[in-house]
Amino acid sequence: MRTIAAFFVLLSMPAFATGISVLSDEDATAGLKQALGQSINAAVDKLAVKNGFLENPKVRIPLPGALQKVEKPMRSLGMSKYAEGLIVVMNRAAETASAEAAPLMMDALKKMSIEDAKKILAGDDDAATEYFRNNTSEEMTQKFLPIVKNATDQVGLLKKYNEFAGKGAKFGLVPEKHANIESYVTQKTLDGLYTMMAEEESLIRNNPMDQGSKLLQEVFGSLK
Repeated sequence: MRTIAAFFVLLSMPAFATGISVLSDEDATAGLKQALGQSINAAVDKLAVKNGFLENPKVRIPLPGALQKVEKPMRSLGMSKYAEGLIVVMNRAAETASAEAAPLMMDALKKMSIEDAKKILAGDDDAATEYFRNNTSEEMTQKFLPIVKNATDQVGLLKKYNEFAGKGAKFGLVPEKHANIESYVTQKTLDGLYTMMAEEESLIRNNPMDQGSKLLQEVFGSLK
């Protein structure tokens, strides 16, 4: 984390914009990639563990919109276990799938240009996260869906979903056609990853010295 902080402060200095001092644009971009790579890993590490999604209100995956409408009536009919069971396995699938997110995001990181890096450094607290969201979301969804499907198979998501939807349909609470549960979990998993990345990025940008002051002294030593 200290390395991440050091690079964000270093790259935010005028030397990056003007090309003066000891840091070239190419080196600055490489440094940003290293910092963001560590930020990705930090976000994945928080989510790819038991309860990483389930017990984090910022990323916890709720029932799909259509099923949220029938959750309360079904609970009132004594079917809480079906709702809870579905919520748990959706989040377990996300936690399992998140472990494989880092390599996909690292591939996207390789494509970052010097101009991309400059825009990110001059942007908002979540500029790097938005870069990933805007440039990788579609590709990540396509690559991540099979991973999520495998994870949902492992935790028995489809079975739990069918149990919940089946009970709801029996009481006329759930329509015949439903959104694809695997696509829903895929999108929510990616949303969770981007959310945690934005949190890491904001922390680095707003409190860089608190996270790496000794390392920063070494990095900036040649500038004094």
